[in-house]
Amino acid sequence: MADIDNKDQAEMDPADMEDVEEVEEEETGEDENSKARQLTVQMMQNPQILAALQERLDGLNGSPSGYMESLPKVVKRRVNALKNLQVKCAHIEAKFYEEVHELERKYAALYQPLFDKRSEIVKAAYEPTDEECEWKADEEEELTDEMKEKAKLEEEKKDEEKEDPKGIPEFWLTVFKNVDLLSDMLQEHDEPILKHLQDIKVKFSDPGQPMSFSLEFHFDPNDFFTNTVLTKTYKMRSEPDESDPFSFDGPEIMCCTGCTIDWTKGKNVTLKTIKKKQKHKGRGTVRTVTKTVPNDSFFNFFTPPEVPESGELDEDSEAVLAADFEIGHFIRERIVPRAVLYFTGEAIEDDDDDYDEEGEEADDEEGEEEADEENDPDYDPKKDAAPPAECKQQ
Repeated sequence: MADIDNKDQAEMDPADMEDVEEVEEEETGEDENSKARQLTVQMMQNPQILAALQERLDGLNGSPSGYMESLPKVVKRRVNALKNLQVKCAHIEAKFYEEVHELERKYAALYQPLFDKRSEIVKAAYEPTDEECEWKADEEEELTDEMKEKAKLEEEKKDEEKEDPKGIPEFWLTVFKNVDLLSDMLQEHDEPILKHLQDIKVKFSDPGQPMSFSLEFHFDPNDFFTNTVLTKTYKMRSEPDESDPFSFDGPEIMCCTGCTIDWTKGKNVTLKTIKKKQKHKGRGTVRTVTKTVPNDSFFNFFTPPEVPESGELDEDSEAVLAADFEIGHFIRERIVPRAVLYFTGEAIEDDDDDYDEEGEEADDEEGEEEADEENDPDYDPKKDAAPPAECKQQ
């Protein structure tokens, strides 16, 4: 980031100085951490992202038992034949995922008219009819006609007391705030901008083109940037790695590209201006410099780390890319198709129901067993101190 000396401070836009912080440091000449490192810290604080990454790492755990080395040569030859068959299976699986992608593209065209109508209702471009708004909730089945009429009158009274809003205000902002994976990315200064978010669309690559999908964030005119659409494109590959074909587990992200946000002057929430007091090591004099540094923001999502031509990334960038793909995939697979249910919170309850409590119950059962053993007068803890020799794993 470029340093701005005192003489340049007068030329800065006053709006850029609103978020100025006072800090002190020794004059070392070292630059601030890269934007990728800042984004890494932000994303790696997300417990869901860490859990997803840990799950992937856990799948890599394991060590050879030594059994293969003990096999006769003729048996090893047959095992090699099985491995060659497995490679062929991996290539067939890759073709399967390619066809799945084609199906996704086909059905995306069928879903889109419904999503377009959803967008029109949200931004008040279309007012749904009474028939379209009719919805029978489960609890209404048990209500008497008198109770229904009373509830209807109370609801109408509340509506009269309120101003008539257009569409569904803050629809997508509410969705984001209701989902932990996304709300952890949000900062307070992001919320006024996301109030202008009108729609999120998923676009798949054209037939015959490399596998990819794009997320399009549509905004109405606002004071923060001049873009009407912000895009994020994920390029994928569905083929086994020749050097490690057994690692194939479906399409993998190869790279993702964001877009340039044309910020209005003084409104860029991905940067902040800070003042730093630097003390010279030798002379002991103190000077104040002004620097522009990265700032935590959801809109850093549109500036992912670039993948070099060699395809090699440092650990931080790899972590950011993996976390970024998890977020993009979640938006594509869950948020866009089921947005209204995340707005109401119903989808969040469904997501919570996906997690059973078997682990906790197992822990409880183990605890009860231990308690029973301790209360057993015939229980001898020495007998359980070590397993019999024949039970030890090699």
